[in-house]
Amino acid sequence: MSVPLEIVILAAGQGKRMYSDMPKVLHSLAGKPLLAHVLDTARALKPAAIHVVYGHGGEQLRAAFPHAEIKWAHQAEQKGTGHAVAQAMPKVADQATVLVLYGDVPLIRPQTLRELLSAAGNGLALLTAELADPAGYGRILRDSDGQVTRIVESKDASAAEAKVREVNTGFLAAPAGKLRKWLAGLRNHNAQGEYYLTDIISMAVSEKVAIATRAPRDISEILGVNSKQELAQVERLHQKQQAEKLMQQGVTLRDPARLDVRGELTCGRDVVIDVNVIFEGKVSLGDRVQVGPNNVLRDCSVGNDTIIHPNCVIEDSTIGSECRIGPFTRLRPGVQIADKVHLGNFVEVKKSQVGTGSKINHLSYVGDTTVGKNVNIGAGTIVCNYDGANKHPTVIGDNAFIGSNTALVAPVTVGAGATIGAGSVITKDAPAGELTFSRAPQVTKPGWKRPVKKKS
Repeated sequence: MSVPLEIVILAAGQGKRMYSDMPKVLHSLAGKPLLAHVLDTARALKPAAIHVVYGHGGEQLRAAFPHAEIKWAHQAEQKGTGHAVAQAMPKVADQATVLVLYGDVPLIRPQTLRELLSAAGNGLALLTAELADPAGYGRILRDSDGQVTRIVESKDASAAEAKVREVNTGFLAAPAGKLRKWLAGLRNHNAQGEYYLTDIISMAVSEKVAIATRAPRDISEILGVNSKQELAQVERLHQKQQAEKLMQQGVTLRDPARLDVRGELTCGRDVVIDVNVIFEGKVSLGDRVQVGPNNVLRDCSVGNDTIIHPNCVIEDSTIGSECRIGPFTRLRPGVQIADKVHLGNFVEVKKSQVGTGSKINHLSYVGDTTVGKNVNIGAGTIVCNYDGANKHPTVIGDNAFIGSNTALVAPVTVGAGATIGAGSVITKDAPAGELTFSRAPQVTKPGWKRPVKKKS
């Protein structure tokens, strides 16, 4: 029978150096809270339970994860890491292995933690790292046989101990029964007057419990976030990892350093992404899609062979194959674009369907509209879908031609094959196959002079 795994995530810190009213672990990394990244990693290990120890801003924290399967533990006073873990232990089963993670250390990889758990066995395992500059970290102290004897915190280290470069990352795995007993024996006789989790190491040594160590493959995995500067540093590291994954999958990135994936991006074959593109939420790009510079794509899918020209904002929309979008196109939520559609510069579409082969090439607004196949909508056309209280629908049939500078006042239907003359204001249904226009008569006033300013 396998030993169940229970994970304790420490997330009670206030984060004073963030200079924010928001709990530190709710600050955003790649579009979601720091704690969400750690929870994703924890779930990848398939634990029997996940415990989150919270303190500062607790109500905000719990409200941010209303549907997550989390056992919350409140740390009313921040008295150190040992005290924090102890708050979660009443709900942890004695037969479990406990893995301690940190809500402000978001880049730790599941594989690193699997290796740590494997090393622990029935004993205790620590994740340690060799740092060129170990300042601020607890030092790993070993005996002449190389066995771990204890961990000394940076503020309590002697001059000789401070020279040790192997440091404690904070991540550890231990049997719940033994951990519970060790935590009960902690004392706060140290420089900070706190109950250090690291003090359990000397207790384990005295009981001859095996202590194993493992190291992360990359130092970035252990970086914590305590300031906005560190948050920015971790963001860039995370984005670098995202870019490397995409390139390994065959995606061409014109500049991997100028890409932000703030969610989940999936790409087909031979996708090309230019600089300064932001992907948010869930985005899917088909085969041979080209995304130009300075685009924002949020919760959308793009079909094969489509080109997104520069400076577009696309949100909660579906785009078909062989389309040409932009530059400077905005697709608001609820847009469905069929195949071979052209949407040009300064075109905005909202909650509409645009049929195969249709073109809205420039300077137009289309909202709450069903556009048929092979429709041409001229420059300056707007759909007047809002009467100040309610939105109304517009229907444009297949093969219709809408002349430039037309206003379609909804609710209105333009029949299949209809032509709307330029400059028209259409307030009634336009019949299929006919020319419809509304236009004031052109007037010229002979001899009229433009007013001239009087000289002062």
